[in-house]
Amino acid sequence: MDRGFRTLETAKICTCGRFARVNEALLHMGHRRFLLTAIFLTGSLHPAAQQTATVDAAVLAKANAGDAAAQVQAGESCAAQRDFAQAAAWYRKAADQDNLAGEMHLAALYRDGGKGFPRDMTQAAAWYRKAADQGDATAQGTLGTLYTLGQGVPRSDVEAYFWLDLAAAVKGPSQAQYAANRQIVGTRITADELADVEDRVAKWKAAHPRTE
Repeated sequence: MDRGFRTLETAKICTCGRFARVNEALLHMGHRRFLLTAIFLTGSLHPAAQQTATVDAAVLAKANAGDAAAQVQAGESCAAQRDFAQAAAWYRKAADQDNLAGEMHLAALYRDGGKGFPRDMTQAAAWYRKAADQGDATAQGTLGTLYTLGQGVPRSDVEAYFWLDLAAAVKGPSQAQYAANRQIVGTRITADELADVEDRVAKWKAAHPRTE
């Protein structure tokens, strides 16, 4: 999994069906080293007419009827059987309905690739962006990391700061790490850039009030 982050030197990844957690990652940027932690949902991509992986009949019926949660469940079933092409298609169907789990699974599949499914960091970043725009802190922290690394997006410390700052505002196990990463990125942007990005953050928060 850590091959998507070629500059990360230590990565401990725990996969448990739905989740893959990067617990420790050491990033080297120029002469700087700092820790980046990102939590990713595992995913998978493209089913369609020809079904080969086995999916529970009741779940399949709901998925075919357009139920986004069932489509994600069908995708997870296909992914567990390593039929990533079919899993991707189900995730895509859910993601196209703005289903957050579908977007995150799809992003992770593009990030990691799989048997018969090539990696595509541009697509991964695009789907993380959709989830981040919906307010998902994990997607925001991940997108900030991608901007820091220049993976799937142009490297930008300003954009990295923006997304890491949003992620750091949400309580959770990675909140402190997102805040630490944001502070480090902040040392590489100018005072004017900092003022502008903080204004963007304030406007985004005003337009997307948190419910927690």
